[in-house]
Amino acid sequence: MGVKQTLCWMMLAVLATTTACKQPQQKQPTGNPKIDKLKLPDQFNVEHLYSPGDNKQGSWVAMTFDDKGRLIVSDQFGFLYRLKLPAIGGDSADFKIERLNIGPVNPADTLPKVSMGYAQGLLYAFNSLYVMVNHNSDDKFNKGSGLYRLQDTDNDDQFDKVTLIKALEGEGEHGPHSIVLAPDKKSMYVIAGNFTKIPEMNSYRMPLSAEIDNLLPLIRDPNGHDNVVNTHGGWIAHIDSTGSNWELISSGFRNPFDMAFNDAGDMFTYDSDMEWDFGTPWYRPTRICFVSSGSEFGWRPGTDKWSPSWPDNLPAVLNIGQGSPTNLLSCRDASFPEKYRKALFAFDWSFGIIYAIHLQPDGAGYKAEAEEFLSGAPLPLTDGVIGPDGAMYFLTGGRRLESDLYRVYYDDGEKMTAKDEAPALSEAHQLRRQLESYHGGAKAGAVEAAWPQLKHADRFVRYAARTVLENQPAASWQARALAEKDPETIIQATIALARRGDSTLRNSLLQQLQTVNFAGLSASQQVDLLRAFELVLARMGMPEDSIKQSTIAYLNAHFPAATNELNSPLSKLLVYLGAPDAVQKTVALMKTAKDDTTAMKTAMSSADLIMRNPQYGLDIAGMLSKMPPLQQTFYATVLSEAKTGWTPELQESYFSWFHNAFGFKGGHSFLGFINNARKNALKNVPKSEYAHFNTISGDSLLNNNGRTALGMAQPKGPGRRWKLEEATLVIDSGLAGRNFEQGKAMFNATLCASCHIMKGEGGTAGPDLTQLGSRFSSKDILEAIIEPSKTISDQYGATVFTMKDGSTVTGRLVSEDKEKYVISQNPFSPQMQRDLPKKEVAGTKASQVSVMLPGLINRLNPDELRDLMAYLKSGGNKADSMFLHPAKLGKR
Repeated sequence: MGVKQTLCWMMLAVLATTTACKQPQQKQPTGNPKIDKLKLPDQFNVEHLYSPGDNKQGSWVAMTFDDKGRLIVSDQFGFLYRLKLPAIGGDSADFKIERLNIGPVNPADTLPKVSMGYAQGLLYAFNSLYVMVNHNSDDKFNKGSGLYRLQDTDNDDQFDKVTLIKALEGEGEHGPHSIVLAPDKKSMYVIAGNFTKIPEMNSYRMPLSAEIDNLLPLIRDPNGHDNVVNTHGGWIAHIDSTGSNWELISSGFRNPFDMAFNDAGDMFTYDSDMEWDFGTPWYRPTRICFVSSGSEFGWRPGTDKWSPSWPDNLPAVLNIGQGSPTNLLSCRDASFPEKYRKALFAFDWSFGIIYAIHLQPDGAGYKAEAEEFLSGAPLPLTDGVIGPDGAMYFLTGGRRLESDLYRVYYDDGEKMTAKDEAPALSEAHQLRRQLESYHGGAKAGAVEAAWPQLKHADRFVRYAARTVLENQPAASWQARALAEKDPETIIQATIALARRGDSTLRNSLLQQLQTVNFAGLSASQQVDLLRAFELVLARMGMPEDSIKQSTIAYLNAHFPAATNELNSPLSKLLVYLGAPDAVQKTVALMKTAKDDTTAMKTAMSSADLIMRNPQYGLDIAGMLSKMPPLQQTFYATVLSEAKTGWTPELQESYFSWFHNAFGFKGGHSFLGFINNARKNALKNVPKSEYAHFNTISGDSLLNNNGRTALGMAQPKGPGRRWKLEEATLVIDSGLAGRNFEQGKAMFNATLCASCHIMKGEGGTAGPDLTQLGSRFSSKDILEAIIEPSKTISDQYGATVFTMKDGSTVTGRLVSEDKEKYVISQNPFSPQMQRDLPKKEVAGTKASQVSVMLPGLINRLNPDELRDLMAYLKSGGNKADSMFLHPAKLGKR
C-alpha cells in the first residue's frame, strides 16, 4: 500500500475493508475530468468551454450577456473580458476572447493597470454595461467599491465612458455584490453583504434602523469576524436606469450574493450562514428568502441574530443547510422543460451544488422544495446566466481558485419558446401587494387600510400591514393603538409603536400587553406577544418598579412553558427584569433541556456534505461526532448576565456545565462563544469565589487562544500555505536535534491523532502510522499530506451514490449486500453508519476529492514542520537519533 493510500485514511470514516461498487454509471465517461465529475439530470448535457487560468486570466466570478450575444465576465481581482462563444454543437474555432480596456492603453505597458474590473456583479441593460466593483482603490486599480455605468459613445464597439453611479462603503466577500434587471425591464436591483454600509437613499420601504433589538447578552464573534460590521446586515435596493433614484427594499441578511424573480414577479435571494457559528443556537442555515417589500430578515452580530419565528422579521421559504451561497438564477428564459423553467437555481460554492428550487404559492408567501440539479466535487460555483440560446452558462472559481466556464443545455439544445403568462394570484397575495403600495413613506389612507389586517391569519399580510403603520407618523395612530382591545391587534400595534414611538409610551405599552389573555393565544401568537414585550424593553428601557413587578408577575406565571420556543424568550425576559426565581428556573431548564427535532434534523442532514468538501465538511463532522446541546447553550448565555437570584448550589451547577460544554464540537467560533459567556458570568461572582468558579468551569481546559488545550501545545506559526517543493527543501535541510514533545504536539494539532494511532496512542478511524517512516520517503509523506486528492486509491476513496430522486449521497462504503449499501459519512464518528437501499440508487462513481483535509500543516512554521516529520518518520520513538542533541550523537 502506497503512502498516499495510507495517509488518505487520516480523514476517512471507517477502518473496514470495502467492496467495489458494481452499479453502472448513469453517463458514459468522456475522458474529460472537468465534465465527468458532474452529475446532472437525464437528457441534460454539459460542455466545458474555457479555463481562464490556463491563460493567466484570473478567477472569474461575474458574468452577463450583451446585446450582441457575447459574454462579458470579470476576474475577481482583475480585468473584464468579452467572449464570443461557439453555438451549441458548433466549431470551437469560433471561440474568441478579448480583454476590455476602458480608455487609452499604453502599448509599452507589459502589465497594464486594470481600467475596469474587480466586479462581483455585471449587467448589460439600457445599452450600457453596469459594473458592481468590489474593491478598495489602490495602485493596481484606482476605482473603489460602487456601481459604475460603462457606455460606448462613439459606436466603435468599445466602452469609452465610465460613470460612477454611487460609491459604496464596503468591500471583500461581504461587500457589494450583484445587480439584476427588474421584471419591468425599466429598472434594476442591487444587493450587498453585511459588511456594506447602507448608503443614503431617496426612500425606504421600511424605516431604517441600526437597533440590535435583542435582550440576549451580546457576544460578538470571538474570532473577530463581525466585530466592526453594521447591525443592519445585508441589503437590497431598487434603482432606476440612471441610478438617480435609490429605494431600500429589504435588509437584515447576512451575505446574499444574488437575487432572482419568479414568474409572478416576486423577488428571492439565497442568504448565507456563518459556518463558524455551527453548533450554536443562533446559527442559521443557508436559506432561500422571499424578499417582499420592506422585509427584514434578522441578521445581527454574534449571539444576537433574531429567531425566524419573531413577527418583526420574516422566515425563510426554505432552509437548505450549510454552504456558501453565490448565484441565484431564474430559468424562465431557458430552453428547459417547464418544471425547470419555473424553478430558481441556487448555487453553493463550498459543496459544488446547483439546487433547483421549486416554489409553490402559500397564501401571501411561498413554500419550496430543493432538488439537486447539478453537482460536482470540487466545483466552486460563482455565477450563472441564461444565454440568448436558452442554455445555462455558469462559472467556477473565486478566491483565486482554478476557474472554468461551462454550458448546460437540454436534449439537443434546440431553442424553446416559453409561454410568458403571469400566474393567478391568491386573495392573500393580492392583499399583501395592496398593502405594500403604502410602503415608502407617509400616504393618505394608509392607517385605515392597514389596521384591520394587523390580525390577518397570514403572516406576510400582517407583516405588510405593520410595515404600513411604521411608514406613517406614530402620532397619527398611537392613540388608536393604545385604545385597542383586540389581542392580536394589540400585539402587532405594540411592536410597531415600540419601534416608532416615544419612550414615554413604555409603561402604557407594558400595561396594555398585560391585558392580553396569554392562555387564549395560539402558540405563534404567544411568541409574538413575548416579542412585543422584548421590543418595548429593548427600545424603551427598564420600567419603573411597579410596572416592572407587574410585568414579572405576568410573565412568570407562564414560565417554564411546554416548549423551547416559549422558554427561550421567557427566560431572557425574566432574567433581564431580575425576576427573583428566574435564575433558579433557568438553571433547572439548562440541566435538562432537549433540542427540538427540527434543529436536530437540520444538523443531521448536513452529514451528506462532509465528504463533498472535507475543508468545509470538517466542522460538520466534528459537531455531529459530539453534538452541542443548543437549548442548554442558549440558557447558559442568558444566565451569563444574571446578577441576582444565585445560591451556591445554583452557581456550582451552572459553572460546572461549562466544564462539560468544552468537550462539545462546533464551528470555528463555538468554543470562543462558550468561553466568553463563561467569562461574562464570572464577572458577577464575588472576588473571593472567583478562583473556585473559574476552576470548576473548565479554565484549565483552554489554552491562551481560547481553544481546547488537550494537554498539547498549539502551533506558534507563523504558518504558510505549504507547497510540496518548499516543504521538501525544509525537511531535506536536516532533521537532526528535533524536539520530540513538539513533534507529538503537532501530530495532535494537525488532526493526525484524531484518526491515527502512533505507538499505541490516537484515534482508531485510520491505520497505525507507527511504521510509516520506515517505508516511505519524506517527499512521499509530504505529497500525500499537501496534495491528498492528487492520487486517490479506489480502496480508500469515498463513493458518490446517485439516487433515483436526483440527489447524491457521498460516503465511505463499509459493506454491501443484495439489498443495501452501508456507508459512513463522518470521519470523527465512524460508528455512525447509514443504509442506502439499492433499489433507490441509480448509479455510483468514485469521488475525485480525497476525504483527507488539505492544508493540515499550514498552521506550522518550518521548525514545527521539521518536528512533525521527525515524529512521523521515527514512529513516535523518543530515542530516535533525530531527537538526540548533536553533541550526544558523537558519543554513541
